[in-house]
Amino acid sequence: MKKTSFDIHAPGNAHHDHHDHVHDHDHDEHAPVNEHDNGPPNDYEIMSRAMQELLEEKGYIKPGQIAKRMEEFDEQFPFRGAQVVARAWVDPAFKARLLADGRAACLELGTILEAERLIAVENTPDVHNVIVCTLCSCYPRSLLGMPPSWYKSRNYRSRVVFEPRAVLKEFGTALAEDVTIRVHDSNADMRYLVIPMRPHGTEGWSEEKLSQILSRDTLVGVTVPSITNH
Repeated sequence: MKKTSFDIHAPGNAHHDHHDHVHDHDHDEHAPVNEHDNGPPNDYEIMSRAMQELLEEKGYIKPGQIAKRMEEFDEQFPFRGAQVVARAWVDPAFKARLLADGRAACLELGTILEAERLIAVENTPDVHNVIVCTLCSCYPRSLLGMPPSWYKSRNYRSRVVFEPRAVLKEFGTALAEDVTIRVHDSNADMRYLVIPMRPHGTEGWSEEKLSQILSRDTLVGVTVPSITNH
């Protein structure tokens, strides 16, 4: 049995250089990640709300306009990530292009990413990948919509680096002890997308049907696809 380990994968970048100092410990590191979903807003949410109120006060936007746009955003974009991975599952040539240059492969399907690079990482029986942004909340919004509150929480950003196996268990993802967990650190110029393992029993499924078992959480790596109820 090989030793379980995890790696931080983030090519050299000015944004990432500051990550060595982000792991402060003025919070309960062992509290379940999901307990923070309904907690007080973090610094980024406070700044965002202040900016929204200022723009409304100046008359640049109308009350409720941003909330409506965010709802439309979430309705449109999360499906794109699922479509990309479903295509990779059924088209080996596309998957090879996605692994080689994620941004260019997504462009083939009409999705323009906000970051300069997208790195697709593939789960295997021996390796499970999970994504984080330890500094703030860098996230492939064009593929997955708005990041969930737990992804932005300090609790998740710290704990998934130091105890990824425990965090995954809180999401219901229990991995065998001989599976290596790799934690990938996103930044301002680079995003990650997890290609989960295709579940057994989905042979012959269409891309559309396959995309229905792919959620935001499976593409971040905190859960795995399931064919239950499909």
